[in-house]
Order: sequence, then C-alpha cells, then structure tokens
Amino acid sequence: MSNALYRDLKKLVTLTEKNADFSNDNLRLKFHLMPPVGWLNDPNGLCKMDEYYHVFYQYSPFDSNGGVKHWGHFRSKDLINWEQLPVAMYPDQPFDVHGVYSGSALIENHKMYLYYTGNVKLDGDYDYVLTGREHNTVLAVSSDGITVDYKKLLMKNSDYPENLTCHVRDPKVFKFENKYYMIQGARTKENRGVLLVFQSDDKINWEYINTISTPEIFGYMWECPDLFYLDGMWFLVCSPQGVTKQGNHYQNIYSCGYFPLYGDFRGEYTLGEFQELDFGFDFYAPQTFFDGTRRIMLGWLGMPDADYTNPTKNWQHCLTSFCTLKRSGSTIYRYPVAEMNLLRGSEIKPEDATVFDLEYRFSQSGRIIIRNSLVIEWSEDLLSISHIKGGNGRTIRKVDVYNINSIRVLADTSSVEIFINGGLKVLSTRYYPENDDKGIILPEHGHARIWEMNHFNITKDI
Repeated sequence: MSNALYRDLKKLVTLTEKNADFSNDNLRLKFHLMPPVGWLNDPNGLCKMDEYYHVFYQYSPFDSNGGVKHWGHFRSKDLINWEQLPVAMYPDQPFDVHGVYSGSALIENHKMYLYYTGNVKLDGDYDYVLTGREHNTVLAVSSDGITVDYKKLLMKNSDYPENLTCHVRDPKVFKFENKYYMIQGARTKENRGVLLVFQSDDKINWEYINTISTPEIFGYMWECPDLFYLDGMWFLVCSPQGVTKQGNHYQNIYSCGYFPLYGDFRGEYTLGEFQELDFGFDFYAPQTFFDGTRRIMLGWLGMPDADYTNPTKNWQHCLTSFCTLKRSGSTIYRYPVAEMNLLRGSEIKPEDATVFDLEYRFSQSGRIIIRNSLVIEWSEDLLSISHIKGGNGRTIRKVDVYNINSIRVLADTSSVEIFINGGLKVLSTRYYPENDDKGIILPEHGHARIWEMNHFNITKDI
C-alpha cells in the first residue's frame, strides 16, 4: 500500500530517526520502551502473533511536545530483546489524515487485523466536540505483522448513535462465542462518558448493539476501553476524563481504572465499583492482551494535560513495565512479568543503587529515599510518594492501603514504579535525579534485596 503522502512521510520519519543524537542524554531509559525520537503516548495493537510479541504506540516523530500521530512499532520474542521496526502506519489517507489514533489488534489465521480511529479535523470555526471532527473507525490488515497490506474505512460519524459528540474513539476488538465484538470510548451530548458495543460476523461489517455506562455520570469521556475475561470474571478498563478528586482518589487530572462487570456486556449488565489501576503521577491509557497463558497489561507512563512536565530535548515519554494481571475477588493485582527478573544483574548495596530492582519486606511504618529525589513513606494504612527535587512540578500522591507487608520498586534512569503487596496497589511516576545522585536510604527494620538492572537489548531496523 503506497501513495505520495505515504512515501514522503516515510522518508521524513526515517531521516528524523537516523539523525537523532542521544549521546549526552542521561534520561533515556534502560528497560522501558520509549520513542526513537519525538513524542510517545498510548500503547496500541498489543498482541502476540506466532512467535513475536508486538507493541505499537502513538508516535509523533517530528515534535517532542506532540503532533500528528503515527503508529510506532516494536517486536520481541521474549519481552527483553526488542527490534525497533519502521513506522507501521502513517496518516496518509483521507479518513486518517490528521492522525492514526489509538486502537487494538486481532490475530486470526496468522494475520493481523489492526482497528484504530482515523482522526480528521475540518477547517473552520468549530468546537471539535459537537462539530468539526470526523472520528472514523478503520481496519488495517497485515499479513507479516510489519507492513500494512491495505486500510479500509469501516464506520464514520453517521454510523454511531445520534446522541454522541464527535468524540468516539479507541476501538478494542476481540472474539467471543464465535462472534467479533468491538468496544469504543465515547462522550455523549450530555457530557457523559460511555462505552459503545458493536458486533460483527466477519470483522468488517459492524452493528451497534449496546451502551455501557454508570447510573450516575462518572466523567464526561471514557477513553481507551478494554474488556476482558480474567480468572472467571469480566472486567471493563477505561480512562475516564472529568472525574472529581475524592480524598486520595482521582488525584490526577484524568483517571484510569476498571469496573467488575456482572451480567452480559451485550445486554443486561451491572458495573461494580470503579477501582483505580495506579495512584502515581504518570499512568494512563493501558491496554491488555492474552499471550496464550496470561493476560498482560502495558500502559503509558505519562499523563495528558497535566500541570507537571518532563525535561525534553528531542523526545518525551515512555511505556510502563509489562505486568501480568491476576484476580482476587473483584480486585485486579498488577505485577511485573516474570521476564523482568531476567534483567537482574548482581545484588548491590543500597548506596550503589541507580537503576535497580528493590524487594523490601516489613511489618512497620517507614521511609525509603531514592537517589535524593523521591521519597516513599508509609504507615499502617497509608503510603505516599513525594518528590524532593527533580519532579518538574510533581508534588505528592497518596494511596490508602492496609496491612502493608511488601514493596517492590523498579527504578529506571527517569522512572519509578512501586508495587505494594504483590501488586494490590501501584504508583508510577517519572522522576529526574541529578546525574551524580545515587543510592537508597532504607529503614533500619525489614529485609531488603537490591539488584542492578540490565538494559533491554534494542536493535534497529529502520
């Protein structure tokens, strides 16, 4: 599939990536996926096809503060050794010319079906909420998992329910009981966040069959939906915008979490209590996939429209660690995949730690200080993270958690992810210590093990 716009964009992206210079950049991460250059946000199209894991992501190569979206692409056989592949999709068609927005992958018969939102913003005096935007649902098919054979427009504005604004996006597609289902995030004209459910027999022709929401308004827009069956229960993940802070909940400008879903998502259903997936500063738009044995989640280690920033040169943002999901009752536990342990090098002393994996067990209150920059502090029912310096506007985040007995910290050069009680609660944040800052200060009580972390091995095919 090729046209003049595609060919020119491909040349420009390739040149931009090849000319990127990171020789004096100490903030580039060691064991997280990040953009070759420019801006990264939502993970997209997560899947395993044959022997390869595939990670696509929202990618704006020409501007580290955002811009027209492409789909960047990594693949791996083991989640440790990665290939940086050429851009998978460009905004090169009339139905996606202003951005190849977020979406998902369906693998069937050794083919990859990528569903996404094609963004078009019309010229004129529009508010781009009620008017002026095309939110097109598009299918791209790939036979080899690397190049797109063709794109096909599936649905446009007139194909969605009439009570919606121009904000319908982020299709997640899956197969269940011999039919295909698609859920999309949406915003109604009454500023209510909802999810739309579509059904298909052939992956091409889609019929709207249901709307999922809460009895009371819970935010004005539900982005990046995901619906999956985990250990005997359905869960609905989304990123609601416009939820008001309540105590130590919904502390960020936008939230992210899940509802247990009871009943049938295609008809009568009830949503359980919404539970947040992360209580740190930087976590949004996660997506899951099933690799044949386990459900894996990957998120954006960032936050749109936040009042804090990241020091940027010619790139910004990264993805989270890969985590497996487990269910206990109606609660999801999120914990790093076992492959992360393979990156552990030698055990090190606290004073030598810079990029590390820490396991700490205890039964009392305490404090951990990381590289003179980030403080983790807890009592018997509350844990907080706060930035001493290098937070770029980040201050403090708190989470209510009882009977804290273990903490695991994955600290990269400029990110920290904290897993409490085996992933019951998680806090993720970017942080920016000074280059010569190193070491961890631990409480006197408890038992700690610290490993130096090795790097992802990333080869480039551009």
